[in-house]
Amino acid sequence: MVALCAGCGSAVRLPPVNLSQPGWRAQQGQAVWKPPGPRPEITGDLLLATNINGDFFVQFSKAPFTVATAQAYGGDWQIQFGVHEYHRSGRGAPPRRFSWFELPRALAGMPPGPLWKFEREPDGEWRLENTFSGETLEGRFFP
Repeated sequence: MVALCAGCGSAVRLPPVNLSQPGWRAQQGQAVWKPPGPRPEITGDLLLATNINGDFFVQFSKAPFTVATAQAYGGDWQIQFGVHEYHRSGRGAPPRRFSWFELPRALAGMPPGPLWKFEREPDGEWRLENTFSGETLEGRFFP
């Protein structure tokens, strides 16, 4: 019973990402995030880094604050909003309810989760939408 309870809900602290290591590809751009519910949209800077193993790091910030950070590395995942306002982590596949975990998959050409819709424009702009919660994330990366 203890082994079953310790599964994906166990606390995991991933080490800081070193994007200078071989195999990482980083993209920077601008995005507009509309959180679920009545909260206002936020425009900010977006960093997405992926590596050849399928690991990724996503950071959305509005200077001087980091708004959201999501990471999947070696079968573990974590997400944090604000400095210490909300933090979750676990093992296995990241939860599909967070746009920050869906974005790397969608940009890699994988189909988004069942509640997500992803569109990519020829000019490089993209839009990710949760059709249930109304959350949206849209943006583009710099060349």
